[in-house]
Amino acid sequence: MAMTDNIEGYDLIGDVHGCGATLAALLEKLGYHRRRGVYRHPRRRVIFLGDLIDRGPRIRLAVTIARRMVEAGEAHIVMGNHEYNALAYCRRDPDGGFLRPHTPRRNRIIKETLEQYSGHLNEWDDTLAWFMQLPLFLELDGLRVVHACWDQTLIDAFRRDHPDGRIDEAFLCESAVPGTEAFAILDRLTRGSHLTLPNNLEVHSGDGFRRRSFRTHFWAQHPSTYGDVVFQPDNLPDDLELRVLSDNERARLSYYGPDEPPLFIGHYWCEGIPALPTPNVACLDYSAVKFGRLVAYRWSGEARLDADHFVWLKVPRDEQAMPRPWEIDFD
Repeated sequence: MAMTDNIEGYDLIGDVHGCGATLAALLEKLGYHRRRGVYRHPRRRVIFLGDLIDRGPRIRLAVTIARRMVEAGEAHIVMGNHEYNALAYCRRDPDGGFLRPHTPRRNRIIKETLEQYSGHLNEWDDTLAWFMQLPLFLELDGLRVVHACWDQTLIDAFRRDHPDGRIDEAFLCESAVPGTEAFAILDRLTRGSHLTLPNNLEVHSGDGFRRRSFRTHFWAQHPSTYGDVVFQPDNLPDDLELRVLSDNERARLSYYGPDEPPLFIGHYWCEGIPALPTPNVACLDYSAVKFGRLVAYRWSGEARLDADHFVWLKVPRDEQAMPRPWEIDFD
């Protein structure tokens, strides 16, 4: 596969979630070195899969590293649901409230981000403006990238009015209203598909939240049970993996076939040693902010992905106190 810009390939990096020091260390491990304030590689480029912010101890550092690389042409990035959440949380609606109401759950999710930017309000406003420029998906040099789910029908619908893959203020406002096309597009591409649990059952998640739905994947061609599509580390309650999918539930799922180009996603907080769910899909979110792994995949044009191309670092529990030879000056 011939690459554009005379490069040999892309290094795709999963959800960083504020583990900025580990991100710098992973870039060093991949052969990137900081020159003139930007991490660079002579023959490769990075693609970030979104979710740079929230929860971690070095959010500003993570955003600064990624943004400087993107603006210098050394990286690409797609929007994650946490970047979208920040935009909707901070933008006013026509009635003077916020596009995303400030509920206790949402306050908790964005808490660390707002605290770390609290003494840098101009920088935060500028960061939000940058988030508006992030595309929802990428398709280049034979690969595809989206934060959570590649749904071709919804992507085609979005491209009609947004050929560059980027949202605008009107789309952002519409996307906050359930039932709109913008809501469906934004929700599916950045959050994936999820099914409601029956009988008001709940999943007690490892991140401290209770959920009445579960995350599903989109590469089972003929799924018949919940167990065929569940894609999250938390187990379903009781024997729900054996529950038969209804026709309505099955119709709500996306599908990405084995003959489609290689696809890279984040979002799903996998655990353990990185592995490929299918030969043409790689998930790179391995729960970095929960002291898991910050994971990259070194892609050099192959149509069939290879698990030997994963590269990762385990995130130490003292990430905030890591030695900082990679620290980028903010001023």
